[in-house]
Formats: sequence, C-alpha cells, structure tokens
Amino acid sequence: MTSPDGCTLCAEPDSDWLLTYTGLDAATEGTREALLTLGNGYLATRGAAPEATADGVHYPATYAAGVYNRLESRMDGRLRCDESLVNLPNWLPLTVRADDGPWFTTETWQVRHHHVTLDLRHGLLLRELVAEDPRQRRIHVRQERLVSMDRPHLACLRTTLTPQNWSGALHVRSLLDGRVRNGNVAEFAALAKDHLTEPVGGHHGSTCWLVTETSQSRVRVAFAAHTRVSHEDAQRQAIRLSGGVGHVWTVPGEPGAAVTVDKTVAVYTSRDHAISEPVDAARDELAHAPGFSALRATHEQAWRHVWQRLHLSAGLDSRDGQELNARRAVNVHLFHLAQTLSQHTADLDAGVPARGLHGEGYRGHVFWDELFVFPLLNLRVPELTRALLLYRYRRLPQARRLAREVGGAGALFPWQSGSDGREETPDWFFNPRSQRWMADRSRRQYHVNLAVAYNVWQYYQVTADIDFLAAYGAELLVEIARFWAAIAEHDPATGRYHLRGLMGPDEFHDGYPGRPGAGVDDNAYVAVLTSWVLARVIDAHEVLGGHHTEDLWQRLGVTATELRHWDRLSRRLHVPFLPNGLLAQFDGYGDLDELDWAAYRARYGNIGRLDLILEAENDTTNRYQVSKQADVLMLFYLLSAEELTETLHRLGHGFDPATIPATIAHYLARTTHGSTLSRIVHAWILSRGDRPASWRLLREALDADLADTQGGTTREGIHLGAMAATADVLQRCYTGLETRGNTLRLHPRLPDALTRLDFDLRYRGHWLHVELTHDHVDIHARAGAAAPITIAVNDETHTLHSGARLPVQLTDARDSPSGDVLGTPVRPEGRT
Repeated sequence: MTSPDGCTLCAEPDSDWLLTYTGLDAATEGTREALLTLGNGYLATRGAAPEATADGVHYPATYAAGVYNRLESRMDGRLRCDESLVNLPNWLPLTVRADDGPWFTTETWQVRHHHVTLDLRHGLLLRELVAEDPRQRRIHVRQERLVSMDRPHLACLRTTLTPQNWSGALHVRSLLDGRVRNGNVAEFAALAKDHLTEPVGGHHGSTCWLVTETSQSRVRVAFAAHTRVSHEDAQRQAIRLSGGVGHVWTVPGEPGAAVTVDKTVAVYTSRDHAISEPVDAARDELAHAPGFSALRATHEQAWRHVWQRLHLSAGLDSRDGQELNARRAVNVHLFHLAQTLSQHTADLDAGVPARGLHGEGYRGHVFWDELFVFPLLNLRVPELTRALLLYRYRRLPQARRLAREVGGAGALFPWQSGSDGREETPDWFFNPRSQRWMADRSRRQYHVNLAVAYNVWQYYQVTADIDFLAAYGAELLVEIARFWAAIAEHDPATGRYHLRGLMGPDEFHDGYPGRPGAGVDDNAYVAVLTSWVLARVIDAHEVLGGHHTEDLWQRLGVTATELRHWDRLSRRLHVPFLPNGLLAQFDGYGDLDELDWAAYRARYGNIGRLDLILEAENDTTNRYQVSKQADVLMLFYLLSAEELTETLHRLGHGFDPATIPATIAHYLARTTHGSTLSRIVHAWILSRGDRPASWRLLREALDADLADTQGGTTREGIHLGAMAATADVLQRCYTGLETRGNTLRLHPRLPDALTRLDFDLRYRGHWLHVELTHDHVDIHARAGAAAPITIAVNDETHTLHSGARLPVQLTDARDSPSGDVLGTPVRPEGRT
C-alpha cells in the first residue's frame, strides 16, 4: 500500500520506525492522538482525524510553544487563577460528502477499513481508510500530514479521494475552526476553559485566514490556509461558519478517478520574531510556500539531520521476542523529544513542558523535568540546552520575588512555571476517587532550585562553555546558593544547619502526621544535593577567576565572607539516618507507620497514586513510609558513587558505598511507582547491582505511554521527562558515562538483553562515535579543530585527538568474579 508520490505507508522493512494502529477504538483514541502528534518545536498538532471534533472521544488540538493564558474560576466558593498552554484554532478540518449526503464523520459513515501510521524517520502521519455513506456510496481516502521541521510556521495535509462504486458530485469542505477551548483534561472540566477571543476571518481566492487573541496574555494568533484541488473542473465556494472560515470545493466524482486535495497552513503569533503583524506574516508565508511535494522533501531532509544528532542504535537479544517493540519505543521517545524541543524552540523564550506539546496535562507547565531531559540534549544538541537554560535565567526577577515571599533571599524557582516564571502551582487538585478537591502543597518542592543549579553545572561540564558560565550560569548558581543559605537554620548545640518545612521528590509527604502542609525537615536528598551545589558554586568562582569576570563578582555582590559561609554550610548541613545506618528520607521518616502493601494491592491492584486512594479513605500518605517515586534514591541517579561519597564525607559522614544496595532495597520496597519517572530512576540505580531488574524496569518505562500504563493520562500529553530519560539510560547509565573533572568517563555494564550500543555524542567541540558491546568499546573522534580531550574507560585514562580512534577491550562483567567491568586499554589510533 503506497501513497501518492511513492511514500510507503506500511511496508517499510525497518518497521521499528513505524507506529501503526488499525481499526477504530473509542476507548484508546485520545491516547493514540497524543502519540500521533506531529510538531517541530514551535508548533504541534495532535494526531486527531481531520474530520474529528472535540466530542469526548476525539480531541483535535494545536499548541504553540510558550503561548499561555490565565483564567479565573470559582470552585467551592474559592476564586482560583490558572495559567494554561492554550489550545489554538484547529487547522485540520477537512471532510467530504457525495452529492447531497451527510458530511463524512466516523459517526455518519460506516468505516470499512482504517489504518494510521506515524512514520518516525520522516516525521509524517499517514492514514488510509475506506468508508461508505448511508446510501452505500464507498470512497477510498489516503492522507499524509506534516508539520514542517524545515519551515516551522508551515503545516500541510494531502488528501487523495477515490470514489469506488458511484459517480456524482464530490464535495470537499476545508475549514479553519476557531471554536476551540481547553477541554483535554477531565479533572479541569469545572474550570474556565475559553482562552481565545471571538475569531475574525476572511478570504482571498483559495486562501482563508483566521485571527484571534488570548483573553488575558493578549497573544495575537493568526492562521492562514490555502487549499488546492487537483481536478480541472473544481468549483470553489467561500463559506463562513460560527467561529470559522473556509471553502467548499465541488468536483465530478467517478469510480476509480482520484482527486488530490492539498491544504497548506501558516501559523504565526505576536510572540514571533521579525514580523510586523501575525496575519500579514501568515499570509505572506503562505504566498511563498512551495507545493506539498517540495515541502515534504525539505521536511524529510530536516528530519534526517535531526536523526543524525539523535542517533542511538541498540542491539537486543532476540530470545524474548520483544526486541522490535523495544527499538520502536526508543525511537518513539526520541521522536517526541525532538518534536517538542528543536532548533526552532531555541529561538523562542520557552521552557521544557512536562507533557510536551501533546495535550493539556499539568496545563502545559514547566516543572523539574529538564533534569531528566538535559543530560540527553547536552551530549547531542548543547546549544538547545543553553537556550532552555536561558528560559530560567530570564525569570530570575520572579524567582527572586518568590524567594522573598517564602522568607528567603537569592532566588527560588517555582515548582510549576509558565509564561513569566511566577509560581503557577494550584492550591487544590481534584481526586476522581473521592470526588473531592485536595489541597496541593507541592509548591514546597523547593528542590526545583537544585535541579536548575545541577543543570547549569552539567551543561558546563559537557561543553566547557565558559562564556555562558560567566554571563548567565554564575548568577543562577549564586542566587540559588543564597536561597539555601538564607533558609538554613543553625543549631548552636550541634553546629549543624537544618532545612525545614520542605517537600522532597517523593511528593507523598507534605507534612508530618497531624501537621499536613507544613512540610518535612531535613530531607536527605535536598540536604546532600544542596551541599553538592554549594561546592559547585565555589568551583565556579575559582573557574571564572581569570576569565574576563573582573566585575562579575562585584556586580553580584559576592564577598569572601559569603563564600566562606557557603563552604561552611556545604560541610555542616544535617543529614538524617535510620537506626540501621541507612540514609533517612527525612527526619522522622523511620517513626512513620508501615503500610500493609499486600492488603492495598489486593484491594486496588494499581496503587501508584496511593495518595488519592488514602484520601478517599479519609487517610493520608503523611502517616506512612511510602513514596510515589524515588526520593533518597535520586541521589544515586544524579551523583556517581564517588561523588555521593565525597559529598557525604564533606558533610562529616563516614558513608560506605557498600550500603547503597541496602538503601536501594529499603526504599524500592516502599515505592508505588506512581510517576512515569519512577521506573527510570530505579532502572538506573539498579543497573550495577541487579541488571535483570534494571532492564525489566526500563522496559516498563519504555511502555509507559505507548501502553498508557498510568491509566488514561497519556491522552493528556506524553511524559517528556520519562521519554528522554529512557534513551539516556541507554546512553549514559549502561555505558557508565560521566562528564566530571574535565574528563569523559566510561564504565560500561550492559544488561544481558542488550548486546550492543551504537551512538554519537558531542563533547567539548568533538563529535564522537561510540560503539560498545559486552567485551569492547570503540570511540572515534571525527576530524575537526577541537582541542584534545581526556577519556577514562574503567579508570584507564587516555588522550583523544580529533580524527583519532580509541578501542578498548573489556572483560565482560558476566564472567568477572567481582561482577564489575574491567578494562584493558588498547593504544589509540591516530595522534597521541
């Protein structure tokens, strides 16, 4: 089965690049639409059928990165204000009818065949169907859709219509529909959802346009559409509907005679650069747009360049029969990452939306998910990481205000961020189990500050971008350090400092039993990572000492006294331990009740969202030793055993890395995996001690959105952090890849099911090609002008020059008595 212009729909041999669905299934349609989204980092459109409307089953929607709007709602007598990523006018509507029959929808016509494929390699959504109207007039439909990765303001839909058993008038209706609202998330149903003003439209020949504006943020949005019908006798009629404009085309329909309809759309907003006005810009872009075939060719070329940067190939043991699904899942995850964050995003003032541009989950807000996204981008497209870090830098004024609101100093980045960087975390969220609104205290997750600082330093480690560190990074680090120094409480009796009233990453504990909402004290993850961050701020001060920063520290007001205080604080923060010597999640965690896990699993099955279950029982997770996702164990995800040991020793604790397995086991047994990020972190931290379990958890994480294992959440948007992090487990975790101390370090340990990894990296100006199996590593630096780099493979250090190759023979850990990987270096080829 092939489409016009020879584009193969479902017969490609490398089918791990195709995501395919057949038939129609109302129960899963919302999930499919999210997973079939097409985008380019500027714009994204869900994979809804062109004839579909928001009817409870389907949800067509288009989003532009960074376009938010605030609305007020009154709930239970309380006024609340929510900022949301805005569902923009629908550019897709295109449908047909025969003579005077009904317009085609899946409700009015009988669908005899339906097949839709997302071509991941080329960024195309392909659809084929056969349907017949109430008078048994049958038509064959093929469609190709793209959102241009080459020209970010353009999208296109090609539809080929072939009557099969009738002749007569074939009518085609093509619209721009401004009658849209935010209605993707069921729990927001009672909240205000009309973000756009009444649209205004017009026509000129085969072109129509629609312009509207967000009601509060006043972002002007314009869509222009040009529809071309291939038949020489086509007749056109301009139409206006309530909130929409478009055309109806009429052509003679004959059995077997195909008619091609190309609909090209241009989208601009008043946030865009180098335009005078969005409507004029959209019409001008459309006037100079190439035809569908040419547009598709440059789009596919742009995707080839994307995949060159994101290249990651895994060889999998075929014995379990699931290797194709695993490879496809990795490709799906990388595809959606590339669609959400691209070179076009880098030109925008936009952050990392936790649910991509694929739906309205979390209102399109930015959380800490960049902590899981940036490690992959740093080593592939560091210029994009740089741009996304500037999203945080530009919001420093709001972060400084928030720090003062909570009684601190410096800067505090909000748990949920949108347009201007103010705190967007709602005070309440809806529990569908109890049908009650629950207090949301997650704005106490001040550890988002630590994520921002960690990301700044990791970006610098990968790129050695000293100019970024001097111009932006140092200020971010200093202001974050000042926040933690301001809220740390000194205990003269012990000489220790305490961080009180916070929430950790586990999200289940917003206070102690009987004291909900007040936070917990001395969360170990927060304390240890704060110490690590403070030490990195001191490192940054030393690094920048001689790099045209004469006025930097004066401008920031950093004094020797302040530096000494940060150093002391980094050594004297209190870290709690359990009686058995393991790290305690927070002070008093060991005094909480144990949950009857078996009873709750028997009663509810999936207990991922135990907080909702217990609230419906008039109970609370604050009473129990439970976690939604990794908390203490995040330390083992972000820091190597060496870094963690060094940090705890800095804090005056004689930490023994031999306790890491026991710590993992202790908390893993008390984790519900209620977040898609949870299995990622646990797959990572189990990779050294229990490779089969690590691989199993990674496979579950790969399936999370594709199988919608969170129970209906994927329809509200993909989980971007988890998608990026699954690929990063392959890229960094199983390879033991670190960027630390001006050295690229590799300590490989592949799971048995993973036979080979093949990928490309960018590190300090070099493009590196890495091939890795259980018994060898081969690193090749492409020719260029970058300075030599230091690479350590299993602690054997080498210098690698541009154009050189470094092969290293390994002793397979499966055959090693210690269970660890031992490396035998081979002399690098090329210059030494």
